[in-house]
Amino acid sequence: MSGLLDNVKYPEDLKGLSSEQLKQLCSEIRMKIIQTVSENGGHLASNLGVVELTVALHRVFNSEKDRIVWDVGHQSYTHKILTGRGDRLSLIRKKDGLSGFPNRCESTYDPFTSGHSSTSISAALGLSKAKELNHEDGYVVAVIGDGALTGGLAYEGLNNAGRLKKNFIVVLNDNEMSISRNVGSMARYLSKIRTEPSYFRIKGKIEKFLDHVPLIGKPLHHLLTKAKSAVKQMIYNRTIFEDMGFYYYGPFDGHDLDKMIEVFNNVKSINHPVLLHVITQKGKGYPFAEQNPGAFHGVSKFDVTTGKSFSSEINFSELFGKLICEFAEHDSRICAITAAMQSGTGLTQFAKKFPERFFDTGIAEEHAVTFCAGLSIGGMIPIFAVYSSFLQRGYDQLIHDVALQRTKVVFAIDRAGIVGEDGQTHQGIFDVAFLNTIPNATVYAPCYFEEMKTSFYHAIYDGTGVAAVRYPRGGQLFRPFDFQPSGLPYDYYGCKNPSAVIVTYGRLFSYACLALSKLQRNGIQVGILKLNRIKPIEPAAVDAVLNAPKIFFFEEAIEQGGVGERFYYLLGQAGFTGDYHLHAITGFVPQATMEESLHSLELDDEGMVKLILTECADNGEKKA
Repeated sequence: MSGLLDNVKYPEDLKGLSSEQLKQLCSEIRMKIIQTVSENGGHLASNLGVVELTVALHRVFNSEKDRIVWDVGHQSYTHKILTGRGDRLSLIRKKDGLSGFPNRCESTYDPFTSGHSSTSISAALGLSKAKELNHEDGYVVAVIGDGALTGGLAYEGLNNAGRLKKNFIVVLNDNEMSISRNVGSMARYLSKIRTEPSYFRIKGKIEKFLDHVPLIGKPLHHLLTKAKSAVKQMIYNRTIFEDMGFYYYGPFDGHDLDKMIEVFNNVKSINHPVLLHVITQKGKGYPFAEQNPGAFHGVSKFDVTTGKSFSSEINFSELFGKLICEFAEHDSRICAITAAMQSGTGLTQFAKKFPERFFDTGIAEEHAVTFCAGLSIGGMIPIFAVYSSFLQRGYDQLIHDVALQRTKVVFAIDRAGIVGEDGQTHQGIFDVAFLNTIPNATVYAPCYFEEMKTSFYHAIYDGTGVAAVRYPRGGQLFRPFDFQPSGLPYDYYGCKNPSAVIVTYGRLFSYACLALSKLQRNGIQVGILKLNRIKPIEPAAVDAVLNAPKIFFFEEAIEQGGVGERFYYLLGQAGFTGDYHLHAITGFVPQATMEESLHSLELDDEGMVKLILTECADNGEKKA
């Protein structure tokens, strides 16, 4: 692509451009983002909405010493383009390429790694205090948006930041959306502010008048200060941000580049915490994304001309949405809860068919979990659909508000295991370990669509307390023609008297079946123990492989605290004397396709075959 963008590599390259050139640059950036995301997949609508805002920030601030913290991090593509990574944008979300989120390991221009929501204000406040303690110059800016202000952590940060006696800038990028459309009181509050510009004109005039009232002597100064506050309160209501200690300015048009540059230059001189309310349009500049920003939030590869996705296969999220509608039709107690992920978790149809039983809490997983506990105590059956990596934020509530009180809450854990291109902040590899620590929790891990319905039936109607069904991103994988799911806590497939047994769960069963065929061609007889319920582990499942000479446990989750460790413990308790080999994940997993990640981790069929051939050729001498 030729044009201005070819010569703009770093923020300092913006300093000498005219207003018209900056606007042309914004158009070129939009085209680059649209083309890249159409080829790689990724976050489109949110990034198109912040182009002018980002250009203005980097035009005004000195990115060498100032710090810009992005929240949610998926709106940082323009930031990456302007900070030395534009030539590598084609590698975004690819193996060994750029992360789809700000990443401290990737660039010094990324002061904070942010893949989850509502963290920017707290992180930026810490950076600001560190500058102060280290006697360093420079501004700190937190850019929070795309619904992140619905998360409670944002208010904890605002509460503390409002006490500062120095410049601290929060930019609220208000695009009326998180991933699904924003919900709740804050959304209504911001909407009210957006639709009452006269409120701010009147406020400005009154403040200007009152601030010029002559003051004579300290007593009169004190009296008039109180009087000014009282008069202001009578004439107009303050914003919540002012009540928390911020100077509030806005709302401003976030696509008016000249205005944004002017505003940022002005607020740099204010020795006080400042909140700038900026209005942007999610999907700006691409008609399909403007018309349907939710659908173009996070996308797979698509045709730029038509806006249509190249992917059409049914996936676990869509199937979950259909299943929960079926259950809800026959049971009026069933409710569906999402934390701003209605479309992502497949709940769009449920929301339309059962609006009174559908609840979107906004990006507030902690609240969602405790809200579910209250629903349960009130006689309902709440099903919280949540990505594995986002459920991490509700761990305390899982223990204290659900498990401890033995309230019946079902967790539909989407994106379990490796998620692929979204990378290390989004990999669903920790839920198994933290669910394993929770007493009386029950966890199911289906591999195929057919098993998913059975798993949810058991999760909903068997037992009390925490029940979870975890399933991967995408669709089902290879299934042997002669395998039939039993619906029981475990299945056994393959040789009845094997020289080696593979134990696994979830979609790794598909890879285990492919490995079985390859191993048999190498003269190794293999059986596969497939765990359908991974917590608690069925005692009979342990007995089924107790006499195996070699057991290989493969797990698409973190090793420490995982099912593999628990299974080994149970084997030992039962008197197992064979060799046990546990192969799971031991660290964070960077972006790549799901297939590439599993191959790198040696959790696909090739990795399984390699490990088993090596160990079986070792004459059983090696121990786990």
